[in-house]
Formats: sequence, structure tokens, C-alpha cells
Amino acid sequence: MSQRDYYEILGVQRNAGEEEIKRSFRKLALKYHPDRNPDDPEASVRFKEAAEAYEVLHDQEKRQRYDRFGHAGVSGNGHNFGSSSDIFSHFSDIFADLFGFAGMGGNRARSGGDLRYNLEISFMQAAKGGEVRIKIPRHEHCRECGGSGAAAGSSASSCPDCGGLGQIRRSQGIFQFQMPCPRCGGAGKIITNPCPKCRGAGIVEKMRELAVSIPAGVDTGNCLRLRGEGEAGVNGGSPGDLHVVLHVQQDKTFERQGQDLLVRRDISFVQAILGDRIELPTLREPEAGIAFEIPKGVQSGQVFRIAREGLPYPGRNRTGDLLVELTVLIPKNISQEQEKLLREFARLENEKPLNKAKKVFKKMGSAIGL
Repeated sequence: MSQRDYYEILGVQRNAGEEEIKRSFRKLALKYHPDRNPDDPEASVRFKEAAEAYEVLHDQEKRQRYDRFGHAGVSGNGHNFGSSSDIFSHFSDIFADLFGFAGMGGNRARSGGDLRYNLEISFMQAAKGGEVRIKIPRHEHCRECGGSGAAAGSSASSCPDCGGLGQIRRSQGIFQFQMPCPRCGGAGKIITNPCPKCRGAGIVEKMRELAVSIPAGVDTGNCLRLRGEGEAGVNGGSPGDLHVVLHVQQDKTFERQGQDLLVRRDISFVQAILGDRIELPTLREPEAGIAFEIPKGVQSGQVFRIAREGLPYPGRNRTGDLLVELTVLIPKNISQEQEKLLREFARLENEKPLNKAKKVFKKMGSAIGL
């Protein structure tokens, strides 16, 4: 091997971090690997240089010795990837990019995949919570064969190519690495008499019905995680999870603002001036509602807050508020009597005789129907 400086080989500074060193080696390994450059002997040399530099610099103890003593400090310290610590175990994620596989132990237990389910619920279901039943297709262990993949009365045999390990060794020049056995697909076993139900796979697709508990106050985008309700695991691995993503329908009465609710009401200009009592819906009383006092002199667009009449916060002892927005309507057409009263009000408003103005407004209220 060339005795070039390891930092120079990887193209990093001497204070480079572990991730920077790894990224640099990945780039060089992908560029110079012999399989990608079969007719370029220089590429093989560059690849070996980069592997040796990375082997030293990614190990903190070796790196410290190299920084203090140079190549003499790490000579004879293990660039022997053909032993128990082969190159695949050091660079498994990089060789996954090169050869299209990853990880060690083809027949090891693996967790099942997670699933996602998009669930649409009504506004009231989100507001009050409850239980919703859903049906999802997922892979489960075959009951006919117990997940073994072999037909009843038979069993799987050990793969003769890998000896049941699920892996075989391959050589790339001076390097050795492990890969899933192509004959058994990494399972480590061969099924000669497959189960007719699952055709040797050990898993089948099944429609599963589940009950999903909806907490009160949830909103669109909230995700409920059902542990163990995803895909079946492999080789005894645990099942994955089911992620239920919620979409809440809009309501005709309430406009949602976080955990607060907004209701809009139109009132007449007489109600705005004299005040009035109106009924407002709430989550507790959606039909009967509650009484709300419109204060005298309210302005159009003014918003009032009624505490603790909004949506609950999921999992918390707290509730949002009910917001009431009032819009004052101005009539487009009025009768002659109404016009006469308004002109009288305008005259009195200029003169500021308060007692007379009150009498006029009482007449106006009777004329408009209040």
C-alpha cells in the first residue's frame, strides 16, 4: 500500500468528524470499486487506499495513534478484512449501495412493516371521541402451516448451499463479504412441499377488522398508533404497527380554530344598539343551545368568548372556548314609518335629548318587529 497521508487520501481535514470521514469514504468507494471499474487497475489501487485510510481514521484509538506517530503507529493493526472482521461488517451500508443488499444474517428475525390507514371521521366524532371500526388488508402468518411455509406433515430442510445460515461468502479481489444466499433467498431453508394455502411463503393476506379508539378533541393530521397491528414479522420477528391518520370533516355550525370553536351570528342594527338575548349552539347543547346576552352598543365584527365551551384537548384536563362573532346587518329596504322614525332619531341625535331618543327607539323596535 502507498504511504500517502490518510487524510489526503480521503480528502478531509485533520479535524474532520466521523460523519465527514464516512461520507468521503462512501464517495470514493462507489467511484473506485473494482466491480465498477473492471478494466482500470488504478481504480483498484485507489479503492484499497481509501479502505485502509477509512479503517484507521474511523476508529478513534487507531486515529489517535496515527495522529501522533503516523503510519508507524498503526502498522500491523489490522487491515485483514479476510478474518472474523471482514470488510462487509465494516462497510455494510456502503456495499448495500454497490451490490443492492444490506445487513448481516439473512435468516435472522425481522420485524414486520408498519402500515398506514387514512380514516375520515365526522366533526362530532372528533369532538366527543368514541370507537370506530375499520377493515384493513395485511399480511399475517398462515394458520394452515403455522407460518413455516411447509405443507402439513412435512417440514423445511436446511439449505445445502449456505448450510442453513442464510448467507454465503463472496470475494472481491482481496476482500471478502457476506450476502444473502441466492438459493434460499436468505431464509436458510428449502421447502420442497409448500403449503397450498400460502404457497410456501408462510404468510397470507387477510382482511382484518379493528376497533380504533378516538380521543375527544382530535384534529386532522393527528396519528393514532396501534402497536402490533401491522405486517407480520419474519422468522419470529415482532409484527409492525398500524398508523391511523385522521381527517376530520368540516361542520356546518362550528368553525374550528384549534381547540376553540367559532359561531357567527347576524343581528339587526336595533339589536346592536338596544341589546338582546339570543340562543347559541354548543357541543353540550347543539339543539337547545345556551342564552347569550348581546350587550348594548355592540359593533359589527366584535367577537365574544364563552369559556370552556370549545373542544377538549386530547389527554388533558383542559377545554377550549366558544367564540361568538356578531355581524350587524343594515336593511336595504325600509318602510315609510321606519324612515320617519330614523329621521326623528337623527334629529334627536343632533340635539342629544337622551330621553326622547330612547322613546323613538322603542317605537322603532315595535315597527321592525322586536
